[in-house]
Amino acid sequence: MGLVLPIAAMAIIVAVSNYAVQFPLNDWLTWGALTYPITFLVTDLTNRAHGAASTRRVVYVGFACAVILSIWLASPRIALASGTAFLIAQLSDVFIFDRLRNRPWWQAPLGSSAIASTLDTGLFFSLAFVGTGVPWQTLAMGDLVAKFSMAACMLIPFRVLLSRIRPLSVPAD
Repeated sequence: MGLVLPIAAMAIIVAVSNYAVQFPLNDWLTWGALTYPITFLVTDLTNRAHGAASTRRVVYVGFACAVILSIWLASPRIALASGTAFLIAQLSDVFIFDRLRNRPWWQAPLGSSAIASTLDTGLFFSLAFVGTGVPWQTLAMGDLVAKFSMAACMLIPFRVLLSRIRPLSVPAD
């Protein structure tokens, strides 16, 4: 029952982001660039509270729900690109966060989010937009800058929410 909230949050954030990525803010950003990075906060808080194994379950179930919602809200190509990028990036985030969990509090969420964001951006934009006429390289660069900025900004809610959860001290699995 403790994983229902992170699963629901993950599915909703990804679906909203996949819809929002279709609408540019400017030549460099889409609305999805501002919402999607919140998934890494959900992943990192779940990892801190429940450990890597439970967080992987959240990623898998959130992935399935998000792909289904995204097919309905966006195009099948965006849903497939998003699902592929999401799964690889989020599982990488879980792995990296778990390896950094015993370092100072900010290193695990910042390091794992930065690396996972890079993977996510490269995979998503190349799979979703190559050959479509959309200036995907420009959007990918803007998206990555937004994700790095959001990863730094998400340290504040991570720290605040960290004090409200019981961090799980587990060995890396």
